Amino acid sequence: MLAAGRAGRHRRQSHRSVASGTRYTIREWMQPHPAPSPRMQSDPQLDSPSPLASESQAHATPPMPLQPQQTRTPYHISGRADEQALVDEFKGKPLTALRTPALIIDRAIFARNCAMMHERAKSWGASFRAHVKSHKTAEGTRLQLSSSVDTTHAIVVSTIMEACEVLRAGLLVDGMVNDILYGLPLALNKVADLSALWDQCFPFNCHFRVLVDHPEQIRFVEAWEQQRGSKRRWSVFIKVDCGLKRAGMQPTDPVFEELLTKALNSPFICVYGFYTHGGHSYSATSLPSATAFLSKEIDAVNSAAGLALQILANSPGALPHENPFVLAIGSTPTAHAATPEARGFLSALNGRLEIHAGNYPLLDLQMLHTGLVDAGSVAQRVLATIISYYPARGEDGTDEAMCDAGAIAMSKETGPIEGYGMVVDKPWRLSRVSQEHGILTQTRSFTREEREGKDPGTRLKIGDNVSIFCQHACLTLANFPWYYVVDSDGPDGAKNVCSVWVPWKGW
Repeated sequence: MLAAGRAGRHRRQSHRSVASGTRYTIREWMQPHPAPSPRMQSDPQLDSPSPLASESQAHATPPMPLQPQQTRTPYHISGRADEQALVDEFKGKPLTALRTPALIIDRAIFARNCAMMHERAKSWGASFRAHVKSHKTAEGTRLQLSSSVDTTHAIVVSTIMEACEVLRAGLLVDGMVNDILYGLPLALNKVADLSALWDQCFPFNCHFRVLVDHPEQIRFVEAWEQQRGSKRRWSVFIKVDCGLKRAGMQPTDPVFEELLTKALNSPFICVYGFYTHGGHSYSATSLPSATAFLSKEIDAVNSAAGLALQILANSPGALPHENPFVLAIGSTPTAHAATPEARGFLSALNGRLEIHAGNYPLLDLQMLHTGLVDAGSVAQRVLATIISYYPARGEDGTDEAMCDAGAIAMSKETGPIEGYGMVVDKPWRLSRVSQEHGILTQTRSFTREEREGKDPGTRLKIGDNVSIFCQHACLTLANFPWYYVVDSDGPDGAKNVCSVWVPWKGW
């Protein structure tokens, strides 16, 4: 599954885990190989032994064509910036020496946010699954999984490339990750890649799970395994819609019962649990309103699990399910609402609870609008430079300024807070964006002292650096080839670069 080396220069490449020093190898799988006989391997998380084929068998083309055609993630030609070279170049330099626009992450705030989320999950007696899609880095993933409060080993990825890079970074070999969920509904043209990833994870005792939300996905998995001559059982979450209307179905939908019955009776599927995501909870503006969204998440997965238990009880031919279903809930707002006071929602559950979230280490304007966090909890910002200034050009004679952070840096995401970003500690917002530049406008009129230059802290001038909170951290971070890391708990108070993180790119 995972190709070795950059630009395919080497067939095999050894990697060393930073944490353990263990050397391990990632095999290139570009060409299918003859399929050897399957070997029996036992997965303790599934209800029955799982005969996993060898890695090369998993990559072999099925004897009969399946539609849609299978596609591949070109890992072997997906290059990344040289992280060590970047650290050597920038470590110790002041932020004023950086080419802008630049993405800055405060590691101390990032780590505190991770610890807070672990505290939320512990207070509810729930396990926690960290979504790594916001930052897409090995360093950020380690902070999400191991905090000052707790340690967890389960993650969600949004792309196959993220899963590939998690493995390549040594997060499986050193035991940091032992449970990966591919967090999109199963794409039929990616089953070959997902199957190969499963085989790559198995030697590290790492469970690999997928989401399903339609019976056709199960039928395709069954056809895939039958043509492989395999009896593997895929570990799946059934995706449940809690009102977002993005992925999944509501338990009251007739097709949902068809999906559930098909999954519970399939010899190739093991229903691990039920997964929902209240992404619409970003419209909350207080803890009580976020708690209401959290309640809907719990009701959705609990109802789905209750229906599953009924189907199992009324289906003598269904495969046994010995373990409690996992009830996976969460978004960054609803996870923040999982306070000890809100535990009353947890009565009469049809399974065990798992909380997931992804944006919480970074945070952004959309999360600030909920009122659940303050500006001091935002761990990311875009550093930009003022490149021109326009006195009295704005509304009511206010000033405007141009910065070198435009849509390519910030994205065009908007939110309840006006504009594309807010300047930190100054009364300016990013109101308009073009491709490579943006227009900053005043959020209020200057006082007489400010106009006369007696209080210059709020004014901008050409050449100034400004820090901007973006609307949606996940989309903004995706625009940058690397992130400069600072540490506000360090001796320089976040004024100098202490590290550089290089994110994973591609699908």
